[in-house]
Amino acid sequence: MKRHIIIVFLILFSFSALYAQNENPLIRNGNKQFKEGKFKDAEIDYRKAIEKAPKSFKGEYNLGNSLYKQDNWEEASRSYLNSAEKMKATDTKGKAAAFHNLGNSLLKSEKYPESIEAYKQALRLNPADEDTRYNLSYALRKQQQQQQQQQNKDQNKDDKQDNKDKQQQNQPQDQKDQQQDKQQQQKPQISKQDAERMLQALKNDEQKTIDKVKKQKVKPVQVQVEKDW
Repeated sequence: MKRHIIIVFLILFSFSALYAQNENPLIRNGNKQFKEGKFKDAEIDYRKAIEKAPKSFKGEYNLGNSLYKQDNWEEASRSYLNSAEKMKATDTKGKAAAFHNLGNSLLKSEKYPESIEAYKQALRLNPADEDTRYNLSYALRKQQQQQQQQQNKDQNKDDKQDNKDKQQQNQPQDQKDQQQDKQQQQKPQISKQDAERMLQALKNDEQKTIDKVKKQKVKPVQVQVEKDW
């Protein structure tokens, strides 16, 4: 029975060694491409390495680096998280580095709360990392600025809504004033000279009426003249 167990173990170890042999040349080649600034080519090699060795934390971590260099923050974040999950629990510094880079990717995506949590996790694993501590403080400042900008945006939105409501409340009165102005504009305007002539004419007519009444000895009828100026 022990012999069968040993044989199975040797077979599994052989497969693991074979995967590692197939994986490492691809990772080494990817590293070479990465150093030369050929990040897309490096990405391809790292993905091939992961296909051959799905549990490879090296492939995942380096894939995250190549994606980060291509400004692909979302996929880089996934790769860094995958690499941290694939690392051994005892590899605290390796996990801390993965969470540090995860924080950087999230920071670039302006996902400040998530990046803050990633940096905190990295510091839990490696409290002596001053770079992570600095990035954490930077992310906290960026989050504060983002919250302030959102508050200002909301305030401006509320102010615009208040102004809009006031305009709607004043609109009926404005329309009434406009109608009155329109009516006044439509009303015929009389010059001062015309008005004086009309007054003189009315006085002449009134005098003629008085003279006629005196002659006929009848009571005059009072006529109301409507002024239109």
